[in-house]
Amino acid sequence: MSEENASRKLPFLNNGVAQVAIIVEDLDTAVENYWKLFGIGPWHIYTYGKPLVKEMTYDGEPADYKMRVALSYLGSTRIELIEMMEGETVYADFVEAHGYGVHHFGVLVEDMEQALAEAEAAGLRMTMDGAGFGRDGDGHYAYLDTEDKIGVTIELIERPEGRQPPERVYPPEDDES
Repeated sequence: MSEENASRKLPFLNNGVAQVAIIVEDLDTAVENYWKLFGIGPWHIYTYGKPLVKEMTYDGEPADYKMRVALSYLGSTRIELIEMMEGETVYADFVEAHGYGVHHFGVLVEDMEQALAEAEAAGLRMTMDGAGFGRDGDGHYAYLDTEDKIGVTIELIERPEGRQPPERVYPPEDDES
């Protein structure tokens, strides 16, 4: 498929990859290593699950899962580290099949419903999603079943207008040396 065909079929790919996500066994150790070895940080750490994430599905059914995430930047690319906590998730499926490592590329979308309709029209099924994690109850993420087609999962991200404050920042602001 040519680049022109791909952008016509899946316009949400036009802006490229905004995020790379890695599933890690221990989030605290991972953020410390990224900071101390590579200077990547600070990391904003959240627990995604209820009550922060208001609506969640897995494999087309309502779900109740929980994970810890740490967010930072490497240049203009957001890096997301994910530690599984509980419930059935695409993360657990990935770790069972491959072990820990790069799980998905995130692409930003302005209209999640439209992006999901475009994905469905292209034959891509949504495997898991979550919505309502923004300060005003907005924000939505959705994973597409793309790994067997392109070697990695694609996540659609409709960023919230404002984020809730992180539970923790690493390194602590008084220890950024």
